[in-house]
Amino acid sequence: MRKIRDITTIGFALFAMFFGAGNLLLPPYIGLQIGNHVWVTILAFGLTGIFLPFLGILSVTNSGNDFNDLGHRINKNLTAILGAVIMICIGPLIATPRTAATTYEVGVLPFFPESNPIWTSLIFFCIVWLLAIIPSKVVDIVGSVLTPILLVILTVLVLLGLTNPLAPLEETALSGSTSFTLGFVEGYQTLDVLASVIFAGIIISATRAKGYNSVAEKNKIVIAAGVLAAICLFSIYGGLIYLGATSGIENNDISRSALLLHIANSHLGQYGTVAIAISIGLACLTTAIALTTGVGIFFTKLTNGKLSYKLLVTLTCIIAGILSVTGVDNIIQFAYPPLAFVYPIVITLVLYIVIFGRFVKSKLPYALALIASTIIATLNVMKIVDILHADILAWLTYIPFFAYELGWVMPSLVFFVVGVLIDWFKTPTVPNSQA
Repeated sequence: MRKIRDITTIGFALFAMFFGAGNLLLPPYIGLQIGNHVWVTILAFGLTGIFLPFLGILSVTNSGNDFNDLGHRINKNLTAILGAVIMICIGPLIATPRTAATTYEVGVLPFFPESNPIWTSLIFFCIVWLLAIIPSKVVDIVGSVLTPILLVILTVLVLLGLTNPLAPLEETALSGSTSFTLGFVEGYQTLDVLASVIFAGIIISATRAKGYNSVAEKNKIVIAAGVLAAICLFSIYGGLIYLGATSGIENNDISRSALLLHIANSHLGQYGTVAIAISIGLACLTTAIALTTGVGIFFTKLTNGKLSYKLLVTLTCIIAGILSVTGVDNIIQFAYPPLAFVYPIVITLVLYIVIFGRFVKSKLPYALALIASTIIATLNVMKIVDILHADILAWLTYIPFFAYELGWVMPSLVFFVVGVLIDWFKTPTVPNSQA
């Protein structure tokens, strides 16, 4: 019973850490765009929003106790740089300010139309600071108290939407492959793959604090908790995408916040706005606590304690608070290019360590795979911001899956194999001893 209770607490904590502002706003908006291509889009969004984050947790668990242990598989300095970029993205630059902006637009503005986002941000990050300043309590607070309330509210909303859709699924101009690409790329905006390799350290620390110290025990608890979180995420994501597809809204330019409020009010009546406001507040608060904690822990270790945890938590809250007043849509629009760059790199790292980690111990193949992904990701970002010459752009179409934002897959695999072959040829052969 104790083990089941611990798995449940840690699993709910992991769910809450992943399920934040983007996770609540993105699925209905995706559903609105894809019409009757619901299942293929749920699958695509689930890959980047659920499956890959789970593998991110697994990659850290297989390598050690936190993200820094991944450096043993590649290069310590390279891992430090990549980790810093990840933490800046999921911390003060994108994800954390988005939580406060979403809380204001969906949780506060409908009740107080004349309110100022500055005051919401100030109160929000004061609470985040108070709950994040003692990292040992984060998982228990999130998993035992806040998450069950959030999960119940969202489950009720999804069940009502599934049993009483507002409108039938409509045909869409998008093809099935385009809908898949949309779901896959929009999953980047959750930032969960980036967060997973950082959150893993928090979850592993909580697991060890509960007495599971052996590698086998630790892995079993973390994997079981990850499976529980994945099931919860898939159920909520799939339901929200379906609710968006059956929302009856014909204006695809509606804001993400307005769409979510429309769905909640339509299914839950006069209590819809209140319920979704509570959901937003809990989702965003729990995620902001986890993100801020992760930033503090990571940079404290990276600087060998020269930057204190309390200072880093305070700076994160201040910077995120300032950026949050720009609004959700502006933050999401700004986030796409940097995420399109860093996501393929992190996915490559996670996938290759999980798939090949037990068999390929050399650092060279992993480093070469990351170099290939970095090159392709750079070219993709240049395409996104429209600074590529037409001839180069035409050449990129020959890279397999580039049109689907998956151009890094084959080059990284080729570079990885090259690295394995180089190591194989460099390994000296030991002659058989003579009798």
